[in-house]
Amino acid sequence: MEHANGPLLTIDVGDRSVEESAIDDHLESFLGGRGIATKLAHERIPFTADPLGPENRAYLSTGPLQQSRMSFTGRMNMTALSPLTDGLVSTNAGGYLSRNFAGTGYPVVEVVGESDELLAIHVSDDGVEFETVPELREAHVPHVSEVMNDRHGLESENLVTIGPAGENLVRFACVMTYDSRAFGRGGLGAVLGSKGVKTISFAGESAPTVDLSSQVQSEIHGEAATTDDMMKRQGTTAGTQFINDNFSLPTRYFSELSFEDVEGINGDAVESKKYEKAACSVCAFACKLPTRDEASGVETEGPEFETVFSFGSNQGIGDIVDVMQSNELCDLLGMDTISAGNVVAAYLAAEDEFGNAELVHDLLPKIAHREGIGDLLAEGVDRAHADLGVENWSVKGMEFAAHDGRVLNGQGLSYAVANRGADHMYGNMLSPEYDGAVDPNGLSAEKVELLIHRENKMAVRDSGVLCAFGIDDYVTESDFAALLRTDWERLDAIGDRIVALERHFNNQRGRDRADDRLPYDIEGFESALEQYYAGRQWNDDGTVPEAVVESSL
Repeated sequence: MEHANGPLLTIDVGDRSVEESAIDDHLESFLGGRGIATKLAHERIPFTADPLGPENRAYLSTGPLQQSRMSFTGRMNMTALSPLTDGLVSTNAGGYLSRNFAGTGYPVVEVVGESDELLAIHVSDDGVEFETVPELREAHVPHVSEVMNDRHGLESENLVTIGPAGENLVRFACVMTYDSRAFGRGGLGAVLGSKGVKTISFAGESAPTVDLSSQVQSEIHGEAATTDDMMKRQGTTAGTQFINDNFSLPTRYFSELSFEDVEGINGDAVESKKYEKAACSVCAFACKLPTRDEASGVETEGPEFETVFSFGSNQGIGDIVDVMQSNELCDLLGMDTISAGNVVAAYLAAEDEFGNAELVHDLLPKIAHREGIGDLLAEGVDRAHADLGVENWSVKGMEFAAHDGRVLNGQGLSYAVANRGADHMYGNMLSPEYDGAVDPNGLSAEKVELLIHRENKMAVRDSGVLCAFGIDDYVTESDFAALLRTDWERLDAIGDRIVALERHFNNQRGRDRADDRLPYDIEGFESALEQYYAGRQWNDDGTVPEAVVESSL
C-alpha cells in the first residue's frame, strides 16, 4: 500500500529546538493526514493535558495523495486537543498549502511547548528558522501574509496563520491559510495562540515520491474537468433552496425548520455576487466562490452553505451581502464561521434581536478581542448558553452544522456519537439521506451499520487526504483503493483504528456514553446507540476496550 513518506518534524517553541523522528511504521499503518496525526497525538499528548497548555501538541499533516496532480487533493489535516470540546479534534483545509507543505519533505510537523514571544516559524527543506514578530500582535490574517511576502517572498499559500481570535484564545478560533481557507472546527487557532505562534510558513522542493495509479488519477481528473456540476457555479450553497424546501434549514437559533427569506441567501444569491472562478491546488473542479458586492464594497470568498446557515437563516438574516460581511470578518479575525454564527445566534435569541445584521457585525470583533459581551460569547455555546438563558445547541461542546438531525435521523445519530461533536463531516450521513439512498426517518440497524462504514470512510478520506466533494461523487471506494495500490478492506480497517484511537483518547479525559447525546429526541435512539457500540466492539458505556485499543495501536 502507498502511504505518506518521511520523518516527523517536532518544533518546540519553548526552547526553540527541532527534532526529526522516524515514523515509517506508523505511516504504513495509518496512511497519513488525520490517521498519522491521531496515532501520534494518542502516543505523545498526555491524557491530562490542558488544551491551552504547553503539553498540548498541534499536528499538521499531509497524505499520499498530495504527491499527485489529481483533482480533489489540494487539502491537508490539522489535529490537536481542542479547547472547545476538550477532546481530540482533527480538521482540514483546502487552498494551496498542502503541496508547499509536502515540499519540505515532512509528512507531519508537530508543534509543542509555549513561547514567551510571538513567533513566525519558517519550515523548509533547509531547516527551521524562528522569527520574533511582536509587531504582528493582533494583526488580521491578510496583513500577516503581506508582511511575510515583503520580508521573505512567502505568499499566503505558504502560510498557516492565526488572527486576533487565536491570540485571545477564543475557543472556536481557527487556523487560516491562503487568507480565506480555514482549519475551521474545534478551536485549533487558540492552540497556536496559546503557544505564541502567529504564523508558520512551509516551502521546499523535497517532496518524496509516492507511486499512485496514473490511470485512476487521469480518469478522476478528467471527470472533474468536464462534468457539468452545479457546485462548480455555487459551491455548497447549490443545495440551499432544495434543503430548505424539502428537508430543513435551521432558523432563528434552531427554533424553526425553514426560512421564509431563503431566496435572499440561496445558491442563486451567492452566484449573483461571484465574479470569477477559483479552486484549490491542481483541482479542475473549481468550486470556490470569490464574491463581491459593488454597492457596499464587500469582497470575500464564499459564503459556503454552512456560513449561509449560521450567519443567515439561524440569525434570521436574509440578505446575502450581510452574510458575506460576516464571512469576511471571520476570515480576517480567524474564527470558525459555524461556531461563531451559532453563538451569535444564541445571543440574538437571548436579546430578541434576530435579523439585526448591524449588531452581528459589531459583535464579531468584540468576540475576537474578548471585549464586553464578546468575552462570554468567545467561550462558545456550551459554556455560554446558561448565562444567555438559551438552549444548549451543541454536542461535546461543538456547535451544530446545518443538517438537522430532527429531520435527518441518521445524521442526528452521527452528531451524537462523533468523537469531535456536532460536526457534519465526521460521518457525513447527510449525503445518503439527502439523495434518497436511505430513508432519512428512523434509526434502523442497517442505518447504524452504514454510519460505522461512513465514519471509517471519512477517516480514510481525511488521511488520504481527499476533498469531501470527491469521495462519494467522483472517487469510489475501488478508485481510492486502486490509487493507493491496496484493497478497500485494508483501508476500512485503517479508518476503524483511527476512530477507535480518537474515542479512547477522549475516554481517558472522562468522555463516555453520557456525552453521546442530543438536545432533542429521536425515536429508537438508545437502541441505535447500543447497536453502534456493539458494531464497533466497544463497551456499553461508550468506552473502547483495552483489547480494541491494543489492536488499533
